[in-house]
Amino acid sequence: MARRSADPDPTTKSGVVGLRRSDRFLAGLQEAGRVVFVSHVQPDPDSLGSMLGLAHLVEQRLGKSTVITRDGLISRAENRAMVDVLHLDLENIEDIEWTEGDAVVMVDSQPNTGRHNFDESVELYAVIDHHDTPGDLEGIPFTDIRASHGATCTVVTKYLREQDVAISEKVATALLYGIETEMAGYPREASQADDDALLFLYPLADKDTIAQIRNARLPHSHFECLLQALQSSFIYDRLIISWVNELPQPEQAAEVVDFMIRFEQVDWAVCGGVHNDQMILSVRAAKEEARAGEILRQVVGRLGKAGGHDRRAGGSIKLSSTAPSAIEDLQNTLRKRLLKAMKIDDTRGQRLVPLREMLQNLQS
Repeated sequence: MARRSADPDPTTKSGVVGLRRSDRFLAGLQEAGRVVFVSHVQPDPDSLGSMLGLAHLVEQRLGKSTVITRDGLISRAENRAMVDVLHLDLENIEDIEWTEGDAVVMVDSQPNTGRHNFDESVELYAVIDHHDTPGDLEGIPFTDIRASHGATCTVVTKYLREQDVAISEKVATALLYGIETEMAGYPREASQADDDALLFLYPLADKDTIAQIRNARLPHSHFECLLQALQSSFIYDRLIISWVNELPQPEQAAEVVDFMIRFEQVDWAVCGGVHNDQMILSVRAAKEEARAGEILRQVVGRLGKAGGHDRRAGGSIKLSSTAPSAIEDLQNTLRKRLLKAMKIDDTRGQRLVPLREMLQNLQS
């Protein structure tokens, strides 16, 4: 079911309207020396597929040089597999040598949302995204924010179809997998546009490659993290909160909630995990009109940054101290704010795995 939010028609800085969005996007790149694509930290399949698809569009229609970047680590097994099996050539954002002729395009994210590491002095030409998270779009020549779409890859697929660009198997596979990952979970956060894009891309994509990505081998740390989360999960009415004090990789907080939200007794799953000097937060909801991104922004407030979709959200808080007492205090603050935001009585949580059973398992 599509999210109920309007997608205002984007305009160029000059206010020109009437052309197709893809026409306007390409028109503004005519004088660019090269086009550099950036996204959020720990890029996911939707951002990777979107950058690849747009780079293909620019190369085919304008003959421009393009660069696809990586901001931070790519640690989730499926995401690493996507990069490896599709042979995606990603340049570390911190290694980019910016030049005067660069046109910078941000995809699957928005400026000043706390999810980027590149130099803020770099001017953006365009922002193409599908998130509800409000960013600072003032002064950017081209914007296309479609919150009613479930994936940015859907928007990119529209651009390619509008421009009648032949889509290679590699590009189709990346776009299809990017859309599929955003549609994961139930209820689906999808619109008719997303389903149309899936139907269009399916015959063009390599299904064996997608199966290989979906079934990527998992590292030992995945199971250590999941075990710690199971042992430190508490249930409050229809909400389950999992705390992981040593999160091997930031993306594993999302893996925890993807697993926990399937528990039949809950409608909400929240994971808070410590990675280096940050508390990483991830949220999943199994109900319509959940407003997960809005709720997490409310809970995090000025402590850090947060945002997301109706049923999927994430955020981070920089820790002033990594001492166990400081982490516990922050966990208590976040728990109280979550319960208040969800109108759940602030009562003692019930352990998912009773302490007695944990002790028995350790002794056996």
